[in-house]
Amino acid sequence: MNIKAALLALLAYGIFSTHDVVVKFVSANISAFQIVFFSSLLSFPLLTLMMVRDATPGHLRPKHPGWTAIRSLVMSVIPVSCFYAFSVLPLAQTYALLFATPLLITLLSIPILGEKVGLPRLGAVLVGFVGVLVVLRPGETELGLGHAAALVAAFGSAFQSVILRKLSNDERRVVLMLYPMLTTVVAMGLALPFVYVPLTAGELGGLTIIAIFGFCGTLLLVTAYTFGEAAVVAPMQYSQIIWATIYGALLFNEKVDLLTLVGAGIIIASGVFIVVREARGGRSSNTPVLQTRSRAAIGGGLNVSFLLKRNSDEKPVE
Repeated sequence: MNIKAALLALLAYGIFSTHDVVVKFVSANISAFQIVFFSSLLSFPLLTLMMVRDATPGHLRPKHPGWTAIRSLVMSVIPVSCFYAFSVLPLAQTYALLFATPLLITLLSIPILGEKVGLPRLGAVLVGFVGVLVVLRPGETELGLGHAAALVAAFGSAFQSVILRKLSNDERRVVLMLYPMLTTVVAMGLALPFVYVPLTAGELGGLTIIAIFGFCGTLLLVTAYTFGEAAVVAPMQYSQIIWATIYGALLFNEKVDLLTLVGAGIIIASGVFIVVREARGGRSSNTPVLQTRSRAAIGGGLNVSFLLKRNSDEKPVE
């Protein structure tokens, strides 16, 4: 079953990578704010369906309004940052920076979840950040808003994931989904008058593809996590660097330099080590990275964690 899950996850991340290519094409003429607004708006029918079918007793008032508000604000920033990074940076470089999310989750889980992180995982985090520096090459490469946006997306994704882990046992799924989506639509709606441009038929088709591919990729990822172990499925996200290299070369004439690949390799190795370490078990029961059952940033999409029906059965972690 793990092999089937891995193959499904590879297909899901291939679809997500294609989704991001369409984002890069569409964002050539449309602001990230406008793309996120419409992609979030298109998610509301599915959310409404989930709310109708959710039999969990309770109301839509959050039990932890402070954390819910913080997470909602952060989640409104993630897709804009991510889409902007895709629009101005090479695909492979953007993915390499987004792959820092598991490293940041590990660090943020210490103050927020009270996670006990041993020296092996801390060492992996430090090595991973060396990989980030290799990709960025401060002093040699002219760093711009695109690099900052990718790092903001990675940090925001990690932050909201840790908060989600903190709240998931107390809050209803619809509450955890509704407020971030409403916040995103409102925030993007406020920005829309300043950036709106009329959509051509091609651009409207592109937005439709973004919504459909995001939905299909999410469903495949849900199925993969249902069939297989998180420790097997989670590392499949790193296959996106392969898609990014291929798409970048064929569609955008992007050449991936050796240092970007080396830095990405270091970040990926660190992330895989953390996932394996959590799966092997140790002193803590939080397993924050394994519990993050989604890719780093799905703009306007649904988080995989909400759609999984079974509880995690991962072992404790050191």
